[in-house]
Amino acid sequence: MASKIIPGYSESSIRVLKGLEPVKQRPGMYTRTESPAHIIQEVIDNAADESLAGYGKKIKVTVHGDGSVSVEDDGRGIPFGLHPTEHAPVIELVFTQLHAGGKFDKGAGGAYSFSGGLHGVGVSVTNALSTRLEATTYREGQVARLVFSGGDVIEPLTLRPAGDGERRSGTCVRVWPDAKYFESMALPMAHLEHLLRSKAVLMPGVTVTLTQEKTKETLTWVFKGGLRDYLTQTLSADPVIPLFEGQSFADAHHDSFAEGEGAAWCVAFTEAGQPVRESYVNLIPTPAGGTHESGLRDGLFTAVKSFVDLHSLLPKGVKLLPDDVFARASYVLSTKVLDPQFQGQIKERLNSRDAVRLVSGVVRPALELWLNQNVEDGKKLAELAIKAAQSRQKAGQKVEKRKGSGVAVLPGKLTDCESRDIAQNEVFLVEGDSAGGSAKMGRNKESQAVLPLRGKVLNTWEVERDRLFANNEIHDIAVAIGVDPHGPKDSPDLSGLRYGKICILSDADVDGSHIQVLLLTLFFKHFPKLIETGHVYVARPPLFRVDAPARGKKPASKSYALDEGELAAILDKLRKDGVREGAWSISRFKGLGEMNAEQLWDTTLNPDTRRLLPVHLGVLDVVQTSELMNKLMGKGEAGARRELMELHGDSVEIDV
Repeated sequence: MASKIIPGYSESSIRVLKGLEPVKQRPGMYTRTESPAHIIQEVIDNAADESLAGYGKKIKVTVHGDGSVSVEDDGRGIPFGLHPTEHAPVIELVFTQLHAGGKFDKGAGGAYSFSGGLHGVGVSVTNALSTRLEATTYREGQVARLVFSGGDVIEPLTLRPAGDGERRSGTCVRVWPDAKYFESMALPMAHLEHLLRSKAVLMPGVTVTLTQEKTKETLTWVFKGGLRDYLTQTLSADPVIPLFEGQSFADAHHDSFAEGEGAAWCVAFTEAGQPVRESYVNLIPTPAGGTHESGLRDGLFTAVKSFVDLHSLLPKGVKLLPDDVFARASYVLSTKVLDPQFQGQIKERLNSRDAVRLVSGVVRPALELWLNQNVEDGKKLAELAIKAAQSRQKAGQKVEKRKGSGVAVLPGKLTDCESRDIAQNEVFLVEGDSAGGSAKMGRNKESQAVLPLRGKVLNTWEVERDRLFANNEIHDIAVAIGVDPHGPKDSPDLSGLRYGKICILSDADVDGSHIQVLLLTLFFKHFPKLIETGHVYVARPPLFRVDAPARGKKPASKSYALDEGELAAILDKLRKDGVREGAWSISRFKGLGEMNAEQLWDTTLNPDTRRLLPVHLGVLDVVQTSELMNKLMGKGEAGARRELMELHGDSVEIDV
């Protein structure tokens, strides 16, 4: 019998994207596309890395009248000689090759020991998404220049001797962003000013300038007082106690961290006003926080708790939690990490697990010493934290009374948490009893509850509200969270809500994704106010675990990867660390039930190291989202669903 050939699908159907093609096809994977701000930031970050490495004292940014932006620095200048293995000018490789740069070579003797640039992707993305990019480098008494368009060289490298009065070293990059890749070409000037001002703050003595040609306005920042000056100017309320500031970096003999790793910080505690919270890793802003902020939080809490216990300040029946100390804290945190691991290319969040220990380990002893040297100020801070704890516990008791007056009995499968503070509490809707067992053993009993679900949840898109409770699983979910089903225009009573975070936790495979979709359908259709008020989350457990042997002074390690892409990145790093090919072992988790309690805590439950995505509507409004969900989940929508799959099928990775 002859095999059936699928029409239009053959060997020639497979495309291999080369050079900068992947960036042009999927720009959103590499940068933010609402404006060109991030591709300009990539160039600014490179200039800042020169100053961070100790070679530059000036960064000048000019927004030109024709919409282009130039960034100049007085660093070492990008090398322009031929690369020893690629046989092309190095400056050309930097702008045209993904994963080409001077920042992979970490440690002693490397071009950049500490840098925000890590992946070697940044300025090549800037180049790919620009109609024109001019790069000029001043180095070794010569001036090298080349011009690109859409990532391709249109004016090859030219060299000339530097003239009298020309700078001795540095780089100038001028960028014309391509409008077809961005929703708006207007640069958010407030964001750009904030970014440049923060660079000046984090590098005392470096002069940062922003000039707008159209308005002829020039802003210059140079801070000699560093973080303290910045935080004092930015606070909207007076601090209760003097600012707590300090810095600490590892020396060459440190047991756990590389020379130079550490943090500088300035913290203020206020009773009123919006807290100011800014964190940076190697000068890169991390607006979504990450493990370095978790380390600061841990260090502050541990030190204050130790002071409170030492002086017996805690009233009877009051329990102090990290958020009681952290809630009124404003801070600027600048962390140096030798090999930072960011979430995504745009580096909004730090994921390096060791950063919790690094920052906590320097902040805690410094604050303990400061509190015990300034006992009266320490008592004021303790009083602020204790007040927050008492307010939280009172709020928790009110919720408990309202809940107790109802007739609903909590489902037997629910393993509840001890706390009644909904701001702290989380419930995990877990796929299957085996995974539920691991979650129950691995969770934090104080604030994490677990509700195991049996099999696939009912598709509730076309189920009438009064028929929902006929399904046991959905009945249990509604009773556990303490909110009744409602529609998008209703005003449900959320006072009975028992958990601040409702987390969908399913396997990292296709079946797990299906269960995710069914639960998201339930919340969007029948509990829309929970999504609108930011209470619904999706947990992202890893698909792979990599065990690496000990190497030199480094002990054996284990790493977790969310998908194939992260797995490849982990293996690349092991190779660069000198681990012999194949010396590691890779395990693929078939499901959450295969993880033991410790693994599930480390990867998925621990607030400091997990990945938890908030669910929100994104760019579509409620009506558009409803139309899309109807096509995806409606029983009579097979034709519309097929059309949607044909339209977007090529953008989906299939896990068979």
